[in-house]
Amino acid sequence: MSSITTPTSSGGNAALAGALNGVDERYHPAAGMRKQFNKVFPTHWSFMLGEIALYSFIILLLSGTYLALFFDPSMAEVTYDGSYDALRGLHMTRAYESTLDISFEVRGGLFVRQVHHWAALLFMAAMVAHMLRTFFTGAFRKPREANWVIGVLLLFIGTFAGFTGYSLPDDLLSGVGLRIASGITLTVPVIGTWTHWALFGGEFPGTEIIPRLYIVHVLLIPGILLALIAVHVGLVWYQKHTQFPGAGRTEKNVVGVRILPAFAAKGGAFFAVTVGVTGLMGGLLQINPVWNLGPYNPSQISAGSQPDWYMLFSEGMGRIFPPWEIYLGDYTIPAAFWATAAFLPVLFVIAGAYPWIERRFTKDTALHNLLQRPRDTPVRTSLGAMAVTTYVWLVLCSINDWIALFFNVSLNATTWAGRIGLLILPPIAYWVTYRICLGLQKGDRAVLEHGIETGIIKRLPHGEFIEVHQPLAGVDAHGHPIPLAYQGAPVPKRMNQLGMGGQPVPGSLLTPDPREETLALEKARHDGAAAEEAQRHGTRELAGTPKDVED
Repeated sequence: MSSITTPTSSGGNAALAGALNGVDERYHPAAGMRKQFNKVFPTHWSFMLGEIALYSFIILLLSGTYLALFFDPSMAEVTYDGSYDALRGLHMTRAYESTLDISFEVRGGLFVRQVHHWAALLFMAAMVAHMLRTFFTGAFRKPREANWVIGVLLLFIGTFAGFTGYSLPDDLLSGVGLRIASGITLTVPVIGTWTHWALFGGEFPGTEIIPRLYIVHVLLIPGILLALIAVHVGLVWYQKHTQFPGAGRTEKNVVGVRILPAFAAKGGAFFAVTVGVTGLMGGLLQINPVWNLGPYNPSQISAGSQPDWYMLFSEGMGRIFPPWEIYLGDYTIPAAFWATAAFLPVLFVIAGAYPWIERRFTKDTALHNLLQRPRDTPVRTSLGAMAVTTYVWLVLCSINDWIALFFNVSLNATTWAGRIGLLILPPIAYWVTYRICLGLQKGDRAVLEHGIETGIIKRLPHGEFIEVHQPLAGVDAHGHPIPLAYQGAPVPKRMNQLGMGGQPVPGSLLTPDPREETLALEKARHDGAAAEEAQRHGTRELAGTPKDVED
């Protein structure tokens, strides 16, 4: 009887180590990979906004690939004979019929459709939130201007991804949106009619636009987005991540956790959470029920037609813009051109050029790796508040017909209210935000100079009542608080933020661990972290926190 031997785990590890050693002897990847694996990333919660956008894009790619297996982007007319009784026997395009088939007959089709739509909205929302964080904290400053421009391009192309995506089903709502885009294209002076003819292959709607949008949506735009995201993430990796001011943080280092294993594990868990939340939304929250709208018919329009949230502001501008037309010889430039076709590109160009505009006024040409608190840059923060106010107001203007209907007011009155509000509300938002920023700065400096309010009222010998303050840096020889300089970091405002109440100690539910054991454990952890850091970097010792620091 012959015996069969199997490789042991140690033998398998030795073989793997030998193979990897052979690769390193030939191509020398170990040194470079070791440096990259030691990359340090900050751990502030606001940095997760960009991760949500990245993970939503991955969900879009996966769900879109599944939907592409069953969707037919043909505008050939067919008679519906599917499982949805309300539409059976109606004439429609093959694109709309295949959308109904995905919703009712493909296993998991409706779930994937809704996940795809929710992920698209989440992708845009996360990008907007991420860019607002970047704007208000000054993360776009030198040397990261290129990454800011890439972010603006991602947002701009994302709007076209959303437009091409919700135009594909060829239902009544998407057809109305496509008709609006057709009208906007025709408003462009000189080249508008030629561009419209090239896009639609003739008069609207034609028979070519859905197949063309399909190629743009599933091939061209995802490829561009994927390339821009790769460059964006690569620049973040190469230039190192920005960080908020704090203990041990300078313009020349990064304090946080290493990419392996802590950051990678946290990122993987957060990706799973994003997938789970998007899945719950796709399974529980209905969105875009195209079967209730019916196929697109140029002679019909659905009531309350509005685009997705990220394009509502352009709808609002189109509704309240005055009917100003310009006549240049034989050419007429209608009002819709200024409200939409010119408004959106100019808006994105100004957003992309903002780093250079701010530098022109501030004369700030230094390299920056530390972020700023919004209160410390009142002008920039006030401009951002003014922009957000403009967006919110234009969103309200985009539903002025609903406001007029439900509140029984004149549609003309809501239109004029939108115009007047657009002129006066943003400046008011600027002034209020500016004053709030100055007040917050004054409050921070008062705490650094006098200390934290304790809530204890004391009566002086001459009868005056004062509140006792807890100095942050002690008192001088005369008993006066020692003032501290403001360094851009958050300032404690309450006593419990100083740890006056103590920190929780390890132990069971009712009984804490012995104090000597707790102190010994903390000392061992600190000494171990310091020894590891000293061994890794030679002469530098880890001071303060056990977090990683990268020069």
